[in-house]
Amino acid sequence: MTSQLSLDRRRMLAGLGLGLGGAALAACGSRAGAQVAAACAATPTEIRGPFPADGTNGRPRPINVLATDAVVRRDIRSSFAGLEGRAEGVPLELELSVVEAGGGCGALAGRAVYLWQNDAAGAYSLYNLPEQNYLRGLQSADGQGRLHFTAIVPGCYGGRSPHCHFEVFESVEAALSGARPLLVSQLAFPDDECRAIYRDDARYGDSLRNLERLPLARDFVFGDTGGTGQVIEMNGDSASGYRGTATIALG
Repeated sequence: MTSQLSLDRRRMLAGLGLGLGGAALAACGSRAGAQVAAACAATPTEIRGPFPADGTNGRPRPINVLATDAVVRRDIRSSFAGLEGRAEGVPLELELSVVEAGGGCGALAGRAVYLWQNDAAGAYSLYNLPEQNYLRGLQSADGQGRLHFTAIVPGCYGGRSPHCHFEVFESVEAALSGARPLLVSQLAFPDDECRAIYRDDARYGDSLRNLERLPLARDFVFGDTGGTGQVIEMNGDSASGYRGTATIALG
């Protein structure tokens, strides 16, 4: 009888262990699924802004850097297509992953991203600086949906927290031929990293003061969500530069 009771007890504990293990695995799977879902949530459409140079605005006629294939470049710190000038600031190697929203975040190879941003002083080329066209570029995603830009950490001008703009196209050819973008949106830069850069680098002028007045949480574009899913993750330092990563998910 004692032997039978011991056997039954071992069986019960084994079954309980399997049940708890299954529950734990289910919980882990649920958390992992939630993380994937968050990473693959569709990137929201945001305003294009007043300085896109994509043919949609400009005076006396629309300005369009997408009319020349010279805009297809990874390093966007220098002017191109006959213009001179170079944007100075803390270097940034930016990697963007273009994926399909929902499901398993499938890579979208071949999609093209046109990116533009302001310089360390808060100025936009071709508008505030009509003789320069730096900090604008177009790149195509590789087989893993990844593409890269070599840029600088942008400054913070009055009225906005640090950010960059982008448009996603079906392909480089589509972008250069005047096709409509699949998505127009923006990415935010994190407050803490920007604050450290602005504090120690005179090239960024009033950026620190502007950031303290209008951090990410108060920005009119990102403030409603705190920039969830739209904040560039940055690693590095001012001396050697930063590496930034972000995901763009197309719905």
